[in-house]
Amino acid sequence: MKINPSSLRFHPYILLFVSILSVSVSSIMIKSSDTPTSVAGMYRLYISVILMLPFVPWKTLRTSEMNKKDWSTVFLAGLFLGLHFLCWMESLVYTSVASSMVILSIQPLFVMVGSYFMFRERTSILTVLCLLAALLGSIIIAWGDIGVSREALIGDGLSLSGTILVSAYMLAGQKASRKIDANVYSIIVFFIGGSVMLAYSLLNNIPLIGYDSSDWTYFFLLAVIPTIFGQYIFNLLLKSIGATTVSVGIIGEPVLAIILAYLLLGETISIFQFIGGLVTLLGMGMYFWLRSLDHTNEVHA
Repeated sequence: MKINPSSLRFHPYILLFVSILSVSVSSIMIKSSDTPTSVAGMYRLYISVILMLPFVPWKTLRTSEMNKKDWSTVFLAGLFLGLHFLCWMESLVYTSVASSMVILSIQPLFVMVGSYFMFRERTSILTVLCLLAALLGSIIIAWGDIGVSREALIGDGLSLSGTILVSAYMLAGQKASRKIDANVYSIIVFFIGGSVMLAYSLLNNIPLIGYDSSDWTYFFLLAVIPTIFGQYIFNLLLKSIGATTVSVGIIGEPVLAIILAYLLLGETISIFQFIGGLVTLLGMGMYFWLRSLDHTNEVHA
């Protein structure tokens, strides 16, 4: 389980694609289950912690340069992750997979702004335009819910809240990754995030037991596919390619989710979702094209 991104044989973008594909499955699974979202999220993260625990290099903590401020950052990251899952998973109760996922995809804009103020990372005008194109696609898809129902707008609002929270989680992770092993970081934030949802469930008298075997299979699959093969890989990549690039890659998640929702759940694809999805993909493609040009120029400089 312990992986050093800089020594991987696979290109980081290949790992990014694998993680995006894995996370895309989560919305379909959540939409197909009637299990309380806080309970599903709690067991999703706790089971991930149990599966990862034997492989975590705790000895690295002895040589780490973590101080109280750094540990506070890790704690906040776990808090943001738990609140993100609560908002986003609950949004799927009110709105479609497509709208929730596409609104979530605007997080690169929040991360880009945060990266500038936290890490002084500068972004070219062309790159900003690419991200704005992705944002335009998100707005087009969300616009399809306006006038449909009050519930859809509530779902979109929850999804937007989840987007802000996951952006903060990504930025905190990039900051923490400079001093703590990504494997140790992941297991700590997963545990804290799960505890946030445990507290929410207890405060709202949501039952934690009494679920059947199919529900436990669902919890296990959520832990393995979108969490370990999804969120965990995101955490690994934060140090090597940065939070902004990871966030931009996640823009492809809604497109995969829309296709999966159409094939597996029978959800229709509206004209807003179709056009918005194309615009989002265009913005993402332009971003990575510009990134490849920047990398080529750096190599030949």
